[in-house]
Amino acid sequence: MLRLMRDYATSWLIKIILGAIVIVFVFWGVGSFRNRKSNVIASVNGEAISLEEYRSTYNNLLEQMRQRFGDNLNEEVLQMLQLDQQALDQLIEQRLLMQEVARLNFRVTDEEVVRVIQNISSFQTNGVFDSRLYTTVLNYNRMTPEGFESAQKARLLIEKLRTYLFNNFQVSENELREYYDWKNVTVSIDYVLFDPGTYQEIELTDEVLETYFNSHNESYKTDPLLKVQYLHFDPQDHKAEVQISAEDIEIYYFDNREKFATPKTVEARHILFKVDAEAPKEAIDAAKAKAEDVLGRVRKGEDFASMAKQYSEGPSKENGGQLGAFKKEDMVAPFSEKAFSMKQGEVSEPVRTQFGWHLIKVEKVNEASVQPLEEAKKTIRATLTDDQAKTLAYDKAEAFYETTLEGDQLAGVGKEMSLEVKTTGLFSMVGPEKNIKNRKAFADAAFALSLNQISEIQDFDDGFYILQVVESIPGKIPELGSVKEAVTRDLMKEKQAAVAEEEAKALLAVLKSGTTAGNTGSDMGVAFKTTDYFKRNDQIKGIGWESEISQKAFTLSLAQPLSEDIVRGKNGFYVIRLKDRRLPDPQGFDKEKKLLQETLSNQKKLKAFNSWLSEMRKKSEITIQEGFEPK
Repeated sequence: MLRLMRDYATSWLIKIILGAIVIVFVFWGVGSFRNRKSNVIASVNGEAISLEEYRSTYNNLLEQMRQRFGDNLNEEVLQMLQLDQQALDQLIEQRLLMQEVARLNFRVTDEEVVRVIQNISSFQTNGVFDSRLYTTVLNYNRMTPEGFESAQKARLLIEKLRTYLFNNFQVSENELREYYDWKNVTVSIDYVLFDPGTYQEIELTDEVLETYFNSHNESYKTDPLLKVQYLHFDPQDHKAEVQISAEDIEIYYFDNREKFATPKTVEARHILFKVDAEAPKEAIDAAKAKAEDVLGRVRKGEDFASMAKQYSEGPSKENGGQLGAFKKEDMVAPFSEKAFSMKQGEVSEPVRTQFGWHLIKVEKVNEASVQPLEEAKKTIRATLTDDQAKTLAYDKAEAFYETTLEGDQLAGVGKEMSLEVKTTGLFSMVGPEKNIKNRKAFADAAFALSLNQISEIQDFDDGFYILQVVESIPGKIPELGSVKEAVTRDLMKEKQAAVAEEEAKALLAVLKSGTTAGNTGSDMGVAFKTTDYFKRNDQIKGIGWESEISQKAFTLSLAQPLSEDIVRGKNGFYVIRLKDRRLPDPQGFDKEKKLLQETLSNQKKLKAFNSWLSEMRKKSEITIQEGFEPK
């Protein structure tokens, strides 16, 4: 555990991954508290993958998809995404990668991890690493510094493996020029849109509606519903029972002294004169000369903050170079070494780092300190009370669970033990509407039960729960009358789309015939529109983001300008033909060459990496536990 990153670690559970991380984090997920050491669901070359790891990885992926798709994430989309298989594949591949890392004896130092974390913009204030922001962001995502740093270390190890295996791919000049032309060529197209929404004259009889409904009735099936009785063992209810002695507090204090230690910090301003680490000597010397000139003016009495606003090239320029308080580990070594050797009020000579030359002014030195036991008692008492209350709540849940037998009714057993058994209303997979904090987790646990089955102890963040399904209503196909409006709407859309598609195909056939009228579409009462020039990944003015149209447009040629097929887009059916094609300006190649080379090289590396990983899977002994099905 890195001292720099652990000062404010408080989170008890970690379930959400931060977007900056490339690999999947495997942490505890919502589930059975009593079975935390639970079943092995797979093994990779003898190394186990647990059910908890799988559940947590799946939940992390699901949370990512919820953030990406929002309200559009439904069961159909989830089935297409196959998150269950993705979660298992990621865990298998992670095991393979880390086994290869161990075989090759790769190492990552603490300094490497610190450097990477300090460079993540999410943890920076005015371009400088902010340790308080770091812990705030992690706490918000319910992660501890230890877990985050461990995941970063794994990511760096895997990056070293990738570099070791695939760092020698060359990209030829011809490949670069071909890619430049492919990426920057532009086209303009003529198009006609047949919008289904414009066909309003379609009539739907009751007979037609009934026929449609009978062949699509599964689409209108109601959601299955459950009613659940449950016990909630809330740690808050046990706080009054907790007895924390002075000895308990003292033991915790001395066992966790680092949590109460405040390291030495320096409050400083700086003025940055940027120069690349690989710049020629002339550029480095010129930047240093600028720094020395400004230093001379400061020493003659000019205000440092004003000089920073005028001359600094760093992100803190607008704040007069203000960096706030920082620990020695927060900054790159040359900067920190100098700043921590200075006294309050001193201004440094130019200091060289990988960013350029710095002038540093120390405004205050805060010496290291340790919070006295007396001051820490209140915080320690609260922490120990929370922990013990949670333990008492779980113990009570476990005592109840151990008394239940198959076939018992939760309400009856609860009454015998003077425990309040609550009952939900009927709810779907979304979860109960009232009184439940974590509705989705509650619903997931409930729908995994059969009728009258009593669940194991479930942890839903606000305490422990035991559930029993007391009523189950399966989804059913409704009568047409109750869903007639929805059926009418759906069938109308289908009919409108069919007419629009038919007319688009008719126009295309006329165009293919080569008649003069057909070339303009005038004999069918339609007129072509012409787009501006656009690249492959551009939004098309007048049409919008339509990947199918864009892909089709770039397959056309001036010799064969007409698309062989109509194109279905978001707004309807399109007939398109190429108007013109323009090759990019050759003068732009040199400007983009470096980026193109990096892009193509990365593409080659990724392809090779995926191929290597596929071969590793084939050669490895991967066992999936019999009876386990990803879900």
